[in-house]
Amino acid sequence: MALSPAVTQLEQLKGHPAVARLLTANLDAIEGVKFDREEMTIYVRRPMIRECCVLLRDDPNCSFTFLSDVTAVDWFPSEPRFEVVYHLFSISQKERVRLKVRLSGEMPALDSVTSVWPAANYFEREVFDLFGIRFNGHPYLRRLLMPENWEGHPLRKDYPVEGYR
Repeated sequence: MALSPAVTQLEQLKGHPAVARLLTANLDAIEGVKFDREEMTIYVRRPMIRECCVLLRDDPNCSFTFLSDVTAVDWFPSEPRFEVVYHLFSISQKERVRLKVRLSGEMPALDSVTSVWPAANYFEREVFDLFGIRFNGHPYLRRLLMPENWEGHPLRKDYPVEGYR
């Protein structure tokens, strides 16, 4: 069975409830979209992430009340270097959506979404610990997996395989 090509044109995806809700609230919030293999990905501008999460959680047509995961990808040596990825699920609509925020490699930081979903607390701490991405407004941002005195962030692509010596 052949796969359909990915749809990346915002005009073609305006009918999706999550995309429509974000566009109605703020046209500048969305950098891009991608619908591929029955999965919706919305690229959100860094300053708008918390606002977009609140909109998608509170809108009755979306109801993305469950934050499944927050993770990151390091695209080193490309710029923007990092993508922070939020996996959301709407129990009532039985639908998933992925939000992505691109960050530069120089001082990567964005707003915390712990005020929207308290479960983001540990996810954001894990991303901070392993990638070094800071979450502004996080209530307790400190290492989660690595010891407090650990040097560096082990999931960065430029981290030495055998650690710093």
